[in-house]
Amino acid sequence: MQDCIFCQILQGRAEASIVYAEEKVTAFMDIQPVNLGHVLVIPNAHAAYLADLEQDTGAHLFRVAMEVSQAVRGAGVRCEGVNLFLADGEVAGQEVFHVHLHVFPRFKGDGFGLKFGPSYAVRPPRETLNKIAERIKAALRR
Repeated sequence: MQDCIFCQILQGRAEASIVYAEEKVTAFMDIQPVNLGHVLVIPNAHAAYLADLEQDTGAHLFRVAMEVSQAVRGAGVRCEGVNLFLADGEVAGQEVFHVHLHVFPRFKGDGFGLKFGPSYAVRPPRETLNKIAERIKAALRR
C-alpha cells in the first residue's frame, strides 16, 4: 500500500518513534497525541478495516496493546488511567485506513472525552434489544 502512512513507517520510508516491533505487530508514538505517551499499535500486514484483519492478528494486537498500556502506566508520563480506542470506518472517526489501536494515558482534566448523542439518554425497550440481538446472532452464524 504505497499511500498508507503506516505501511510507509513499517517499510522504513517514513519516520516513527517505535516502542515495540515484532513479526505481526508494531507499536509507535502517535505524532498528534491526545496526551504524551499516546501509542498506536498496528498489524504489520495492511488491513484497512477490522473485517480485513486476520482474527489471530487482531487478538495479538489487543494483547500487545495490553502490554503497552501497562508500560505507559510505568513510563513516568502523566497517567491516571488508560483508554484503548479503535475507529473502524470513516463515520467512526477512522482517518488512516490501516487498522490501528490507540493506547493513550488519561488524567483528570485532560480535556479529552466522548460526546454522546441526544438519544443516548433514552433506553430502548427490551423487545427492541432482543430483536436486534437475534439479527446479530443470525449474522454471526453465516
